[in-house]
Amino acid sequence: MNIPDIGFNHQQSDEEELEIIDLASLYQRANIDHDPRLPHKVNFFMLIYIEQGEGVHMIDFNDYPFCAGSVLLVQREQVHAFDFSTNPQGKVLIFTQAFLDQVHANMRLPKYTPTHLNQQHSPLLKLDKQTYQRTRLLLEQITIEFNHQQTDPLIVMYLFSALALILHRLRPAAKHDNMSLEQNVKLARFFELMQQHFRKTRDASWYANQVNTTYKTLNHICKLATGLTAKQMIDAFTVIEIKRHIVISKKPSQQVAYDFGFDDASNFVKYFKNQTNITPSQFLKQVG
Repeated sequence: MNIPDIGFNHQQSDEEELEIIDLASLYQRANIDHDPRLPHKVNFFMLIYIEQGEGVHMIDFNDYPFCAGSVLLVQREQVHAFDFSTNPQGKVLIFTQAFLDQVHANMRLPKYTPTHLNQQHSPLLKLDKQTYQRTRLLLEQITIEFNHQQTDPLIVMYLFSALALILHRLRPAAKHDNMSLEQNVKLARFFELMQQHFRKTRDASWYANQVNTTYKTLNHICKLATGLTAKQMIDAFTVIEIKRHIVISKKPSQQVAYDFGFDDASNFVKYFKNQTNITPSQFLKQVG
């Protein structure tokens, strides 16, 4: 299996950094060069709003059952796959980090943090009747503004911010809302470094030094953002990348161990099992 890496189509959206599409249009796969039903990684954010139908959406090899009134949040760099078995109806809102940066520069909005690394975090929201109706209305208003002859990006940002804040209420109290700008900058730098060096080192102290902070401070920031320590974030990120690598390459454990900087296959298998409670070969069987 090959997992495509999907980018944002700026030509299709007239150079905008946000787009709304009908979920049903993905069945026809018009202007799409991959099968949305198969695992693929996205370099943008997605909000999937389900109006009708049910099924199971895969995100980072975990299954999330959805039904009418569900919203699924997919963060950038996550692997996911659609389930079209019941022809679900709804909308897909896709947006880039550049769009979020514009929003944060113009108005107050909680920062997006890598909460998906915490297994207790769920990308699935079940909307109550009022929130369902408000979500549908705001998505309609964003679409109307997009199609307006004198469309105003600021109006789109305000509508998006209203939607994001309404959905944010459905989550348990999030401490990362109270993070300072300095803490957000350090977290972003840590996450960037982790993406670059996780195959070489899983030492949280090394990352703290690179971010010019202490191990204790980095741990505090990570816990505020995700509920995990710095080491737990590194391990969670590493395991997700290992899973993707196993599915794509189907290499033996000895080779995967080498690819991820482990001394030998036995240490690699032990590490993977400690993190997931199954062996790499058992995981590969599970995902088929």
